[in-house]
Amino acid sequence: MNFRVLASPRNCMFRSLRPPSVRNRLIQMAHLSTAGISLAELPKSNVFTSKLPPDPAFDTPESSHKAPRETLGPRMVKGALFTYVRPEQTDEPELLGVSSKAMNDLGLKSGEEQTSQFKALVAGNEIWWNEEQGGIYPWAQCYGGWQFGSWAGQLGDGRAISLFECTNPQTNTRNELQLKGAGRTPYSRFADGKAVLRSSIREYVVSEALSALGIPTTRALSLTLVPNAKVLRERLEPGAIVARFAESWLRIGTFDLLRVRGDRELIRKLATYVAEDVFNGWESLPAVVSLRDQQSSTQTDNPQRGIPGDQVQEHEDVQENRFARLYREIARRNAKTVAAWQAYGFMNGVLNTDNTSIYGLSLDYGPFAFMDNFDPQYTPNHDDHMLRYAYRNQPSIIWWNLVRLGESLGELIGAGNRVDHESFINDGVTEEFEPELIKRAEKIIERVGEEFKAVFLNEYKRLMGQRLGLKTQAESDFQNLFSEMLDTLEALELDFNHFFRRLSGLTLSNLESEVGRREAASVFFHAEGFGGIGYTEATARDRIAKWLDSWRLRVLEDWGPANDGERQKAMKSVNPNFVPRGWILDEVIERVERKGDRDILDRTMQMSLNPFNDEWGLDKQEEERFCGDVPKYKRAMMCSCSS
Repeated sequence: MNFRVLASPRNCMFRSLRPPSVRNRLIQMAHLSTAGISLAELPKSNVFTSKLPPDPAFDTPESSHKAPRETLGPRMVKGALFTYVRPEQTDEPELLGVSSKAMNDLGLKSGEEQTSQFKALVAGNEIWWNEEQGGIYPWAQCYGGWQFGSWAGQLGDGRAISLFECTNPQTNTRNELQLKGAGRTPYSRFADGKAVLRSSIREYVVSEALSALGIPTTRALSLTLVPNAKVLRERLEPGAIVARFAESWLRIGTFDLLRVRGDRELIRKLATYVAEDVFNGWESLPAVVSLRDQQSSTQTDNPQRGIPGDQVQEHEDVQENRFARLYREIARRNAKTVAAWQAYGFMNGVLNTDNTSIYGLSLDYGPFAFMDNFDPQYTPNHDDHMLRYAYRNQPSIIWWNLVRLGESLGELIGAGNRVDHESFINDGVTEEFEPELIKRAEKIIERVGEEFKAVFLNEYKRLMGQRLGLKTQAESDFQNLFSEMLDTLEALELDFNHFFRRLSGLTLSNLESEVGRREAASVFFHAEGFGGIGYTEATARDRIAKWLDSWRLRVLEDWGPANDGERQKAMKSVNPNFVPRGWILDEVIERVERKGDRDILDRTMQMSLNPFNDEWGLDKQEEERFCGDVPKYKRAMMCSCSS
């Protein structure tokens, strides 16, 4: 394979991982502007591969690069967290779309996406390494996972290959850029390492849509069609590559595999890497917080921080060392993310441990969906016959996954202040120490579970309060507003996200009378009316009107009668007018794949990146249709994991 290097020889990352000199840094800063920088100027690194062990079969970039590409296919990999592997060459790729928001957040200047270097990079045809100058060699991660509650063994990046880490010079945010659909790796198992256009469009759009809603997620930079690659799934389909990025691609499943293999040394090394190089160091992790203090600390979302690395505090007969605090940080992040899913009616569809992020990101988009008619039992995955990953189960499933992480970290968090003793590091757990260690680990996992619930509930209440236009929280809100609203939506089969957006547009003065509230109720109905069993139009209006009265009075407490316009504006800023629902994505896929319509993809992305707009200045008829009623027979769609 003849890969070309994209950077100029002056790029310091070619020679070492050491920080650039002051002079080089000043030169680099001189190139920066608010408009962003070029791909060549973007600071790059490979901290992941420099600090963690590679596949022993290809322990250097040179050994992997000299190997025939077919020898880098499926096999078991042990004692490693990644394999050096280059993308497969792509024949006549076509760049279908680029996220302008992703370009900006990575620090790239507008127009860079039109360069040959950019197009070659995101198609997998060029890498930042060559045999003469070295550089950064691509890699695929090794991990395992619990899938649908059963252990699945080694999984890994079967079709994802990371190119490098890059840092936005203005924000100092580091992301790992990778290609999904770039070819077989040792972790492909029986698959081909490819991705189909259908699923690639779905991930490209939804990851940017979630980001625009403020939900933690991996991101999508670009979508490339691979026209000459025909990929067999349920049918023969065109292939595609998504260039995507994240602060970290590590998963709970990464720790799962090491625990099952009994690799305690690598668990410790990986946990240390997460704290020091993924997060902002041990000092940034939550300090010890008692159970009685957890609720008050999470109410302000300002947990105590700042305990130096090895300091241990005693509380309630349980010692929390730095690894316990790392566990708590991971749990807190995931609690906030799943709270956002619930508040915005998003379902991942396959919340296996290999799809659960250490960083707390929405990760790996298969049979995902946004809620149409509110149904807590709904799952978008037609293979999930037991409804394990249904909407209502997502918080408990994320906690189930976090318990698996607690088991992987159990020896470290249970060791207390002995965690750095030489005998413990070298020899492991003695028979006499084992009962104490297990008891402490179980207690810490239990306490983290309480904190997970507290953080989840606080974040859920905060987001739901915002969506309903509230500025403060009241004890009665959960029952009188949140629960009753959801019960009403379910009973009348009303659309979840449309309800919030249409509520945003109601004027409080029009809801002062019973007649006004009953008339306003129809704004929430579908074009064909409402659903549910046992309701007439009159009783449906009565139920909504009763809730509207409770909501109106509560909003008046926070805003008063003179600020209703500001309230409406605030609500519209958090309640999307557009979300990429299943039926919309199906239409986009059909038009791109079957009809060669490229513009529809860009229009859908623009709407996804600006979901709170009233209009986008694109195709007005299409905008109204995409933001309007979901076609009756296209609601609650389901799809497979196949992609």
